[in-house]
Amino acid sequence: MMATTDSLRDLHRIHRQLADLRERLEAGPRKIAAKGALVKQLEAAQIKAEEDLKAARIAVDQKQLELKTGEGKIEDLRVKLNTAASNREYQSFLEQIAASEMANSVLEDEILEALEKIEQLQIGVGQAKEAVEAGKAELAKTEKTVAEETDGLNSEVQRLEGELAEGERALPGDFRAEYQRIVQAKGEDGMAEVEADCCCGCFQRLTPNNLNEVAMGRVVTCSACGRLLYSGE
Repeated sequence: MMATTDSLRDLHRIHRQLADLRERLEAGPRKIAAKGALVKQLEAAQIKAEEDLKAARIAVDQKQLELKTGEGKIEDLRVKLNTAASNREYQSFLEQIAASEMANSVLEDEILEALEKIEQLQIGVGQAKEAVEAGKAELAKTEKTVAEETDGLNSEVQRLEGELAEGERALPGDFRAEYQRIVQAKGEDGMAEVEADCCCGCFQRLTPNNLNEVAMGRVVTCSACGRLLYSGE
């Protein structure tokens, strides 16, 4: 009977190892997906930075055109000033020139501020590009690492699956049927060691009768959690 208990202990160990390996296999694609999503976010940020820079350049070009137009207007007004037919007309031209010069002064300040903003936006675009390249490099590194790990993990899974099949075949027929029923329902969480008279899965204290049956290697399930129990080493 102790051989059955020993077998169940080994099977539980194999199940847990397989669950861990399969989780690591599933984690690989998740890591790649996360890195890929980050790259897309960084690329979107780069596109936004480039669009902001483009919009800022268009805006400053428009202001520079307005400034040039205003300077031309002032030149025209100065020509008209020299040919004013009356003092009132002369004064009107002076006022128009002063207003245009004030408007141009405001435009010049706005253009200077816009050019400074463009410099900052250019720096931002450069940083965004660097972030994208770094993200792509990290994605490629992760893909390579996952691919390398996957080969080793798959090999280990195959080895343990072979051990599991061999161990399951060694179980007595009636014991095997109950074992398979529970494992199919609960997987690697379908078994638990008995320690200090308790189920290590849910820490429910076992009855003396259950403890005796476990010690004899019989099929015993925890009344609280339904795990298949086996005695400790």
